[in-house]
Amino acid sequence: MTTTRLSARAAIASLADPGSFAELRVPEGESVPDGPLAWAGYDGARARATAATGETESVVVGAARVGGYEAAVVSFEFGFLGGSLGLRTGDRLEAAYRYAREHRLPLVSLIATGGSRMQEGMLALTQLQRVAAQSALTRAAGLPQIAVLRDPTTGGGWATLGAGADVVLALPGAQVGFAGSRVRPPEADPAAYTAEGQHAAGHVDAVVPAPELARAVTDWLRLLAAPRSTEPVPPPAAQADAAAPATGWDAVRRARHPDRPRAGAYLDAYFGLRMPLWGDRAGGTDPGMLCGFGLRADGDGSVVAYVAQCGTATLPAGYRTAARVIRLADRLGIPVLTLVDTPGAANDAAAERAGAGAAIADAFAAVAAAGVPVTTLLIGEGGSGGALALAAPGNTWVTPDSYFSVIAPELAAAILKRPASQAPATAEQLRIRPHDLVSLGVARGVVAPRARP
Repeated sequence: MTTTRLSARAAIASLADPGSFAELRVPEGESVPDGPLAWAGYDGARARATAATGETESVVVGAARVGGYEAAVVSFEFGFLGGSLGLRTGDRLEAAYRYAREHRLPLVSLIATGGSRMQEGMLALTQLQRVAAQSALTRAAGLPQIAVLRDPTTGGGWATLGAGADVVLALPGAQVGFAGSRVRPPEADPAAYTAEGQHAAGHVDAVVPAPELARAVTDWLRLLAAPRSTEPVPPPAAQADAAAPATGWDAVRRARHPDRPRAGAYLDAYFGLRMPLWGDRAGGTDPGMLCGFGLRADGDGSVVAYVAQCGTATLPAGYRTAARVIRLADRLGIPVLTLVDTPGAANDAAAERAGAGAAIADAFAAVAAAGVPVTTLLIGEGGSGGALALAAPGNTWVTPDSYFSVIAPELAAAILKRPASQAPATAEQLRIRPHDLVSLGVARGVVAPRARP
């Protein structure tokens, strides 16, 4: 599958509010015949590229409104020498980043590039260092970066502007990968170098059809421009109207009931708009971990980051994705809501090989180091450290149909060399009921259901 290649300005026009784009004019340095390497024919190639595209470089930079929200914009012109990066490209990219910081704007990059420009040799390649430095400064300034991967996004453009962005969207069928089609191994699976393949591997947050792209970027800008609270957000209301469990084993059975409300129901009720972030950026995904940002449906309509377990054993990739989102929220000054619901961390051989211990440690560290407030609601099973890793110390709440335990009662009985029939009695000894957790100081309180109108 191939995608339609828009020019740099057509790509901007497909997103920006009509008439809102203002181009940044970046001074160009002294021209050297055939470039810094005196590459024979380089001037001619540039002249032909200008004649074909109307552009004098491979990138257009400026500012625009998208859905009414201001953003700095970078758009690559693939028709100009394959959208390759050279010295003047670096000048323009640096100017766009500087403009974003000076005006406190998010940066939206519309990428279509084959990599660094061979006719400028190592001087072209070092533009990647310039881009990386500007990106780091922009991150440090607390400003978000959104990348849209067009066809193709390869080489250094993918490894800096693309993969280095906070939110990575891609057009269906786009070629995406560090190695372009002419340099990758002939036996390589071509599916790995597509937008869909990169999404499946956790490197792209969403593959968005072209007609839906403007809406997706607008929604992200809306989220990132929303009010931000410096106080912990309130926990969601309970989705089930349940009485306190009589015993610890009752709490376990209720939390494990297949019809119990899950994370999706809580997120749908809590947020009026939410946008997902997907994958750990290290080749892994976990369908049982929902992460992203949303606007609260009630209250002040502020933006909140969310991390939600879905009742399955959490994979190492799930913890890494959660840590990524918590750190991004911390950098942007956005409070975090975590929903805890897991029988525990995945503990099979595949999970161990994928670094379960290190991933859980990373999640603990992300929560502990967060400078923004974190609120946690236990909505089902709280299975040992795999659940505790995402729980906010001092600000964890519980629902009536949940339990939290140092280990599953059945496993506790086995470790204590008790028969399986003693699991219910062991559950009672562990004091794992919601109100037990409150009395022990582990939880702040049991949340009530939302009042019906």
